[in-house]
Amino acid sequence: MLERTKTDILILGSGGAGLFAALHAYQAAPHATITIATKGLLGKSGCTRMVQGGYNVALHKGDSVERHFMDTIEGGKWLPNQDLAWTLVTKAVERVRELENEIGCFFDRNPDGSLHGKAFAGQTFDRTVHKGDLTGIEIINRLMEQVWARPIQRLEEHRAIALIKDKAGESIAGVLLLDVRTGTFRFVEAKAVLLATGGGPTMYRYHTPSGDKSMDGLAMALRAGLRLRDMEMVQFHPTGLLAGPDTRMTGTVLEEGLRGAGGHLLNGNMQRFMLHVDPKAERATRDKVSQAIYAEMRAGRTTPNGGVYIKMSHLGPDNVRKQFKGMVERCADCGFDLAGGLVEVVPTAHYLMGGVICETDTSTELPGLFVAGEDAGGVHGANRLGGNGVANSTVFGGIAGDTMPGFIARNPHWREPDEDAIQAAMARAVRPFEKRPGDLNRLRERLLDVMWDDVGVIRNRAGLERAIAALDAIDEELQATGLRDGDRAFNLTWQDWLNLESQITVSKVIARAALRRENSRGAHYREDFPDEGDLATSTYTVASLRDGQVEVTDEPVAFTIVRPGETLLEEMRAAE
Repeated sequence: MLERTKTDILILGSGGAGLFAALHAYQAAPHATITIATKGLLGKSGCTRMVQGGYNVALHKGDSVERHFMDTIEGGKWLPNQDLAWTLVTKAVERVRELENEIGCFFDRNPDGSLHGKAFAGQTFDRTVHKGDLTGIEIINRLMEQVWARPIQRLEEHRAIALIKDKAGESIAGVLLLDVRTGTFRFVEAKAVLLATGGGPTMYRYHTPSGDKSMDGLAMALRAGLRLRDMEMVQFHPTGLLAGPDTRMTGTVLEEGLRGAGGHLLNGNMQRFMLHVDPKAERATRDKVSQAIYAEMRAGRTTPNGGVYIKMSHLGPDNVRKQFKGMVERCADCGFDLAGGLVEVVPTAHYLMGGVICETDTSTELPGLFVAGEDAGGVHGANRLGGNGVANSTVFGGIAGDTMPGFIARNPHWREPDEDAIQAAMARAVRPFEKRPGDLNRLRERLLDVMWDDVGVIRNRAGLERAIAALDAIDEELQATGLRDGDRAFNLTWQDWLNLESQITVSKVIARAALRRENSRGAHYREDFPDEGDLATSTYTVASLRDGQVEVTDEPVAFTIVRPGETLLEEMRAAE
């Protein structure tokens, strides 16, 4: 069955980017029909509500948007799209005021009433605004309330299957969705579509994103012919909770503020190893700390579960309980005493810096399709600063909401969809019902091992080539694997099959982009090419699908605002 509906604006995803886009689009065009489609429940799924640390914004005395910008560019190892990064740091100031004064968020404050900024790694200023250590819940709950209060339509538990172009193949005409509740397909015709499904590198053995994240947005973008950049750049958060193999709590983040506040990392021999790795010790960037932890693991200096320890007790147990209430409770649930004892941690796949190539107004190479949040590439380059993630989603979600009504005004007509593409996408989705049943969990376990072992924190050519061959084999076996239950309504095994297909598709791109980059930048570390290369001639990878095969090329970074060796900071210029 195929149901058909129409909406002026279709937003895929209900995280910070999607909800902000809906609110801004409604404000700009209150008479337009706006629909949010989400794989789970609105405001209850996705990763924004999981954000713990906070929101980077240059509001405090002594800080500046120029300083925030330079931290972002240098943290990203000179690979970010500088126009996108400048938009991020300047609009973040506006967006935080909007979150407080219009959306209704409450952030922690100093005694003088100013917003409190806490320390996050890789930054030269304590600018991370927060609500305790559960910032995301505050933001997403208030956004959810505002969306509910407006006549914005919702398609909950609808997963996007394919981006459908018009008959000429020149622009987007709508999106094919699958109603998880009934198992029926729905084609939503739209004049503008926002891709804001979130990334979520859940194909790694240890990962932080919510279980509904499976790279669907980027897989759909690839199949629609869109180009992706920086796909080798998978950020590993250094401190994922390591509670053993039999709990989903393993991999969940213990926030960066713990290290920013002065927490120590100890190996299995109770030695503080970061002092020998980086002058900033535990406050080094996420890539440096993750690589150092992984080196301890490879050397065998590990805790009982195979990771390292984080220690906070030297900061005073009562202070830790007060400052990091959520983290203390999370650890207690797994039998750890964060305030007074030791907690086992491991690097955990956290964020994908790569994504769809886009402009500062969130438009893409496919007219009518816009992108925001983790689906978009270019903002962070080789490494995302902690606290820049939720800023990214809310800043560019709002921009997308401002931009799409203008696009519709200039392009007011519906575009006739490619009916053959709709039928082909439906046939693709139901293939597992036509195959002999198999063991999806075994395939998923193989995928987790391949990505962690060979496309993980530390990489080399042999491992990447081994991974590419293994991913092809896993994909081939998945295509031959069917389902035991033929009922399509709430068939979660079917959803698992579709998740796995998206994960494998994007994993292939990550592996091939990592093989292409023969230097080490930020989150991408090649032990066979440890040098970072010449910053002045930096290039970024561009991946696309050609006849079903992944192709990766390089393009030069455009230093539109500042070049390597230069700075926007007056005090640094004076020192030179």
